[in-house]
Amino acid sequence: MAPKAFVREYPLFSTQIALMVRGELVLGVSSAGQFGHRAFARRGGGAWLNRERIRVVERGQIKDAQLSIGNVKTLTRDPAAWQRLGQLIQQANRTRGYGDFLHYHWLAAGKVDVVIESDVNILDIAALAVIVREAGGVFTELDGGPLTLDTRSVLAATPGLHGQVMARLNVRG
Repeated sequence: MAPKAFVREYPLFSTQIALMVRGELVLGVSSAGQFGHRAFARRGGGAWLNRERIRVVERGQIKDAQLSIGNVKTLTRDPAAWQRLGQLIQQANRTRGYGDFLHYHWLAAGKVDVVIESDVNILDIAALAVIVREAGGVFTELDGGPLTLDTRSVLAATPGLHGQVMARLNVRG
């Protein structure tokens, strides 16, 4: 199956490779040559973007955070969750929807602070999870649960913001 962005000739797609060993994601590569991004990480080896070491930047408070939202169609089915997301957006410094690989690369590089998506597949985010984690970020399902082969949602953020955002969204698995 070809990525939707590629099929629509939208340049925001990447080729991703991940390695999972005994249920743990240990290696991630995300190459978006048409966009000039090549990110990679291995557990314990740090994260890299275009041959430069990258790290998340801790903002500490939602009022200072750059929030990026991907596909949230499923989240909108719950009116209370949708309302809580709206409140979070109002509290954040800035909100964008970079989508696909880009908001994860930018989270790992300190340009975005929180990424929220409710409609993903593990194949969409496995490599990106390794990259964000090795850059110092936290990468879980929206309810804070661990990533699995059945993962369908993402909350990725800096360590100080992850818990704050999860508490505000109050999403239950």
